Amino acid sequence: METAVAVIRDGQAVASTGVIGWLTPDAVLAALGRRYESTASPRDLTFFFPCGTGDAIGIPGMDHVAKKGLMRRVVSGSYINPKHPQTGQRPALMELIQNDLVEAYSWPIGASMHWLREVARRSPGYLTTVGLGTYIDPRHGGGKFTEQAADDLVELIDFRGQEHLFYPSWPLDVGIIRASSADDAGNLSFEDQPLTSSALALALAVKASGGTVIAQVAKIVPRGSRRVHDVRIPGALVDHVVLAPDEMVGTDVRDDPGYLRSVPQVAQSLPRLPFGPGKIIARRVAQEVRTGEAAIFGFGASSDAVLAMAEDGAFDENGCDDYIFTTEHGSFGGAVMSGWQFSANYSPEALLDGVYQFDFIDGGGCPFAALAFAQLDGAGNVNVSRFGAANPGAGGFIDIAHNAKRLVFAGTLTTGGLDVDTSDGTLRIRREGKVSKFVDQVDHITYRVADGVRDRGQQALVVTERAVFDLTPEGLQLIEIAPGIDVQRDVLSHIDFAVSVSDQLVTWDASLLRP
Repeated sequence: METAVAVIRDGQAVASTGVIGWLTPDAVLAALGRRYESTASPRDLTFFFPCGTGDAIGIPGMDHVAKKGLMRRVVSGSYINPKHPQTGQRPALMELIQNDLVEAYSWPIGASMHWLREVARRSPGYLTTVGLGTYIDPRHGGGKFTEQAADDLVELIDFRGQEHLFYPSWPLDVGIIRASSADDAGNLSFEDQPLTSSALALALAVKASGGTVIAQVAKIVPRGSRRVHDVRIPGALVDHVVLAPDEMVGTDVRDDPGYLRSVPQVAQSLPRLPFGPGKIIARRVAQEVRTGEAAIFGFGASSDAVLAMAEDGAFDENGCDDYIFTTEHGSFGGAVMSGWQFSANYSPEALLDGVYQFDFIDGGGCPFAALAFAQLDGAGNVNVSRFGAANPGAGGFIDIAHNAKRLVFAGTLTTGGLDVDTSDGTLRIRREGKVSKFVDQVDHITYRVADGVRDRGQQALVVTERAVFDLTPEGLQLIEIAPGIDVQRDVLSHIDFAVSVSDQLVTWDASLLRP
């Protein structure tokens, strides 16, 4: 372990895989953090994480290297924000960002994945229209998350008379990836990993840069003992293999075959959502899901919809066969999981590499998308990337929201202490949340209704625990309410801008409120 990280020198660019707790090379990142603590070297590294790496709880991931002096710059597709449930502390990397102690940038995961491909083929960079008008657009910050982040890593350019975002390529000196097993030639397979994410793209990019690839694996197998189709990364792309046999596969998951293959009676194997506003939202989002249509779910309130469907009897004896569920990380079929198990489907049928998954997304492969929201304003801007003390970044949100035909944005109307009661079959707000999420102006722009609904012809709904709204080019319109909800007292009075009310306002069936 220490021998592998000893190759990293001051000022280098280090890239690492990881999707929350899945596929995170935690042992190698920990060794790099220990090296810096004991020797004050290496210094001033640039870290590139295509996705938020680690959960900052049981699998620290990027938190191992979130040390002032070791980390000079970080570029990540998402960041881990929640406070530790026992200590109440925020992740170490978030502390660096909030205290402006690091040059921090957040790119959409789609751009992060596709950029790796451009580095791998030594092109000038990645060119796209996805993200125009959002926070990654230089006119809206260019993805900069701290004052120290002074360099412009994303450019606005004109290409053939149309505006584009351009991500110039730069070399990656070291890549840290994780696989299941390696042989003595360094050939890697992923048999006990539910995702492959950007591991191959990252290794290709590092080798094209003349860099060094370090692979963490759980076991060493004899050369030639695996089928060629099972070996996903050839040893020609790997310089060092580190053995870490006792690492968790994912957050709270050590060995569960349900994440690796189809299993019978999947609905009986899934966790049940605790009753509360989130479950009500999940049930209403589920009503928008159609059989036979690829449906993609984002992290947060929206991903609970599949678990709600399983509990409420939407799956038959063949499980989820009538539905096509996926996430931005490439798992197809089975059930989308929520919380820290999000990203890897349970009882999956197929798996795409992370870069190809964003080809699928950007190519319009997911007509329906359910995504969470943190803020929404009167201009129809949606924010999930930066709000209050949280700096999670966009994740896959921007690519997904840009390319879907039908969108559902899911979340509570207010937050910070919201408590509801449904004991009599109606919804009563026992305690209102301290913070309104429907604000005069969002803190960050992650989606613009003017571009999506008006210019691209998308349909967009906002689903909360007490009401549903239609996002139209003319503004927000209230179209549904829960039984027991007073429109003025419980809805309109908590919105900081004008909302129209449909003259055909629908009241939900009380079944959405059952415990």
